[in-house]
Amino acid sequence: MAKTAKKKEATAAEKLDSLYHLQQIDSEIDRIRTLRGELPLEVEDLEDEVAGLNTRIEKMQNEVAELEKDISDRKNQNKDADTAIAKYKEQQNNVRNNREFESLEKEIEFQELEIKLNEKKSKEAKFKIESKKELLDAALERRELRQGDLDSKKSELDEIIAETKTQEEKLEKDSGKALKGLEERLAQAYVRLRNNAKNGLAVVPVDRDACGGCFNKIPPQRQLDIQAKKKVIVCEHCGRILVPTQEEV
Repeated sequence: MAKTAKKKEATAAEKLDSLYHLQQIDSEIDRIRTLRGELPLEVEDLEDEVAGLNTRIEKMQNEVAELEKDISDRKNQNKDADTAIAKYKEQQNNVRNNREFESLEKEIEFQELEIKLNEKKSKEAKFKIESKKELLDAALERRELRQGDLDSKKSELDEIIAETKTQEEKLEKDSGKALKGLEERLAQAYVRLRNNAKNGLAVVPVDRDACGGCFNKIPPQRQLDIQAKKKVIVCEHCGRILVPTQEEV
């Protein structure tokens, strides 16, 4: 039976070339995403603010409706009280003694007090309605402004995403393929370094005798070792993987 050919292990130079190629792909993805800037976060914040304003507006509208209902109910109660007063006054004309007259008089006084109380409560409710409507108008105005901002930001974001979506999807596919092509140890180191770096750079070239990531100087002998590409060398200061200057890769 024929023996299966053993896969040839990549040389250090090939590994470094693959790492730098992967970094270039991921850096291009980062560049595309940077075009969006803070737009996704701005859109999210505006959506939250508009949602909060909607909740606040709905609450105030419900409160105004409840106050208006209370005024209407008290108005109807006063009508009933007026009817009762008229009835009691008519009954007073037919009483047989002072005790019945006084009893009806107390009923009339009670209904009159109810009318005064309802008028007082209605007046207070109208004042509250005016105050709440001022706040409501301000909230409605702010919602209109923020909704306009949201629509504008979303449109801008959608336009950027539409322009770069195809390119980004291709790059992400290329990145995944390139990452899988690395040996597991290097792939894990690359992902870890990239996640920890603010600018997403895990692999950097030597630039003007310094690390292209943290810009600390690299000793001449170490630069020669990097240029030789016989082993994977990392920066002593930031831990990034170092490759020769771009022209020499």
